[in-house]
Amino acid sequence: MRLGEMLVAKGVISSDQLQRALAEQQTGGGRRLGEVLVQMGMLGERDFLEALAEQFGLRIVDLRQVTPDAAALACLPEAIVRSEAVLPVRVHDGRLLVAISTEPTKDLVDKLRGLAGMPIAVQLAFQEDVTRAIDRSYSALSGLEKFATAFGDDAAALAEPTADTIAIDENAPIVQVVNRIVTQAVRSRASDIHIEPQDARVRVRFRVDGALYDAVSLPTSIAQALVSRIKIMAEMNIVERRRSQDGQFEIEVDSRLLDVRVATTATIWGEKVVLRLLDKSRTLLELSRLGMPPDTREEFSSLIRSPFGMVICAGPTGSGKTTTLYSALGEINDSERNLTTIEDPVEYVLPSINQIQINEQAGITFAGGLRAILRQDPDVILVGEIRDVETARIAVQSALTGHFVLSSIHAIDSTAALHRFIDMGIEPFLVASSVLAIVAQRLVRRICSACREPYVPQAAELALYKAWGGAPKDAFWHGAGCNFCAHTGYSDRIGVYELLKIGEEMRELVVKQAPQDELRSAATYHGMRTLRDQALRLVEHDVTTVAEVLRTIYVA
Repeated sequence: MRLGEMLVAKGVISSDQLQRALAEQQTGGGRRLGEVLVQMGMLGERDFLEALAEQFGLRIVDLRQVTPDAAALACLPEAIVRSEAVLPVRVHDGRLLVAISTEPTKDLVDKLRGLAGMPIAVQLAFQEDVTRAIDRSYSALSGLEKFATAFGDDAAALAEPTADTIAIDENAPIVQVVNRIVTQAVRSRASDIHIEPQDARVRVRFRVDGALYDAVSLPTSIAQALVSRIKIMAEMNIVERRRSQDGQFEIEVDSRLLDVRVATTATIWGEKVVLRLLDKSRTLLELSRLGMPPDTREEFSSLIRSPFGMVICAGPTGSGKTTTLYSALGEINDSERNLTTIEDPVEYVLPSINQIQINEQAGITFAGGLRAILRQDPDVILVGEIRDVETARIAVQSALTGHFVLSSIHAIDSTAALHRFIDMGIEPFLVASSVLAIVAQRLVRRICSACREPYVPQAAELALYKAWGGAPKDAFWHGAGCNFCAHTGYSDRIGVYELLKIGEEMRELVVKQAPQDELRSAATYHGMRTLRDQALRLVEHDVTTVAEVLRTIYVA
């Protein structure tokens, strides 16, 4: 029985839906019926896999718990595995077991048999699981030791660079090491790469979902060559090793264009390098997808449509402030307004918005750029970050003279952000008059959906949950750890938000320079839900864990 007929017979889809899907399939593109049904929302992926399994007499394999064997992975070239979306799992009884997410055609099976030199046995798996398992199994870091021991003249030339040794063959071992590290970081969803020279090794760590973990260790003999290669790519001074430097370069990984920001600093063991990976192909998140509760999102959405004043995002580095600001810009962007930003760096390129990149060597600073923007007839101004009193003063004056200003500031919460302005030297009455609201935020890791299971929290975690006022729960959930979350139990992150609206009473307290405790008490009295309260809501809804709240959010 054909797939469509089988689905109709089982009552999964109707005859009318089948006919519409067949008509859509005829429009071209070479898509299979099951793929069309899934894309049109008529069929879930699990229903599709179960139907395929029944049609061809195949099993469904759970790649979350199954780890492919090295011997099986060696049977097929990585390029074929990626182009055909087929994962070798293991060799058993003289056959290569592979996992695919679509119909196993005779042409595909014959092609794989010819490449592997043995019969092929097929199992089915979810498409996303196959893609993630391929990225995990074919690590770009495998065989890195071979390159690390093959530096030879490259290492000597880069360790003591001259004008004649700066040009490097793109196939040189040092180039391969840097490219493989960046490639694996992208496949691991890392936001940052830390290259840290130590006494007996060079430690390379990736930051994934806000947490650092060891990726690979390299011999210390290549430390300076590794740093020099990155400096060359970022057009930095490779001779200067004592002063901190900043640079950037672009690189393409798996058909994705990345903007890589580089920062170096000297340590007792040599130069440490941090690379920030910015994916230029990523899409702008809508406010509804950030994790704000509906009422908070509505209030924030109303605030960013104010004709003048200032709305500030507060939080530490890596708390998602820039993403929130861009999402706000995306919501208010229209042809009737002149929107201009000044940023360091420009992380998203937004259509129809004028974006200015900080370049201190060219004299473009936040303060200077902001003055120039004010002469460009702006309606909305985004200042990437308020770092100094001069920038803060110009931003405040802009908000007071009929412009709407969005910006970010480093502070632990919303009330601390008000004090940061005052500490910078801005008069309290100017802060009270210009700031409309402050959104403090953090990012907490989500429980991995592939391995979530109920568990019993530790006594200390349970006591804290009750002390914070958490609602009674029949069961707590966490991630047991699987292949897809690198056995951390977490995958991806969600925002936690604290929205402080500056009302009349709050303005009076700011003018009087009331202490933070008094500001916080007044804010909560008027309905502000704190970061801790919002994080508890996520625990109550089994989005994250008490341990993650403790790790991420400061709790007094």
